[in-house]
Amino acid sequence: MRTRAAWSSRPPPGRPFPCDPRVTSERRFGWWWPRRRLWPTRDGWWCLGAALGLGFAAINTGNNLLYLLVSMLLGLIIVSGVLSEQSIRRVRVEPVLPDELFAGQLALFGARVANRKRWRASYSITVEGLGGSHRAYLAKLEPGAERLITWQETPRARGRWRLASSKVATRFPFGLFVKTAQLAPNREVVVYPAIGPISADRRRELDGAGGAPAPRRGRGHGLHNLREYRFGDNPRLIHWRSSAKSATLMVRELEADSALDTRLVLEGTGHRDRERLERGLAEAASLAVHLLHDGAAVALVGPDVQVPLGGGRAQRTRILTALALYEPAASPPPTRAEGPPSDSRLREIRVALD
Repeated sequence: MRTRAAWSSRPPPGRPFPCDPRVTSERRFGWWWPRRRLWPTRDGWWCLGAALGLGFAAINTGNNLLYLLVSMLLGLIIVSGVLSEQSIRRVRVEPVLPDELFAGQLALFGARVANRKRWRASYSITVEGLGGSHRAYLAKLEPGAERLITWQETPRARGRWRLASSKVATRFPFGLFVKTAQLAPNREVVVYPAIGPISADRRRELDGAGGAPAPRRGRGHGLHNLREYRFGDNPRLIHWRSSAKSATLMVRELEADSALDTRLVLEGTGHRDRERLERGLAEAASLAVHLLHDGAAVALVGPDVQVPLGGGRAQRTRILTALALYEPAASPPPTRAEGPPSDSRLREIRVALD
């Protein structure tokens, strides 16, 4: 009689036990017979036609020489299949993507092609599906070696972008057949809105506020701290008097201007005019990048969008991702503005989406 514990350890219906023979057979089948696509070339069709014609002739005439020729052609086909499989087996393609992708901006993509075999080299490898239409040819890939393939591509629009899967093909060794293996599955990346220069009106609006010091590092005018010089620091920030006293180069760290802290407010939903929506999102993204680069803290508020106040690289990623994934709604929900983190009121910049 089965105990309750034994019944509770059973897998869900339809899922076999780990010791089920179906699991072992599927793993063995997947290892020994991976999915491949085989298609003859022009020379391959001639070879198959010759083998078929000689086979009929050998059956009708009973000539042993014809049987020998048919056997040679069939053996050539079998050897071609075995060697081509050894060539593309355990060849992996790993995508190398840029950190940030912007709509309408040329980006550099890459793929790392690696031969995971320990003793056998791969010959006549063609990597297809790179960026949808790009391909690369590798004459020989040594055991354990890697090659980096790069190409340029421009994302057309913001949002989620599904990259095409990669394929590895070979005509090795005789060029009779093209054997293709599907390697990397489709992968999604987020494309940020287009980034452009700030308009003159917006720049005057940004420069109109005064600068009140805030107790954090930034690009203001007040002194926040002194530290040792690091490679890449601005030489104009070297504090020569402190450097002379300590016999070490000392650099001034400036305080941020709290007046630069900004709340970006998206007005409207943008469901009426798609082009106006994209221009508004691109303007909001450009403002956020510009302010964050200057050391300001930025918050984003809008229909179905709420990014709390923050700064730095992580805040840049959060705001750009929210703008990239924004989809207009039919009716605008009430926008709830976030309260300022300090006594000073945040500066608001409104961006129209309609």
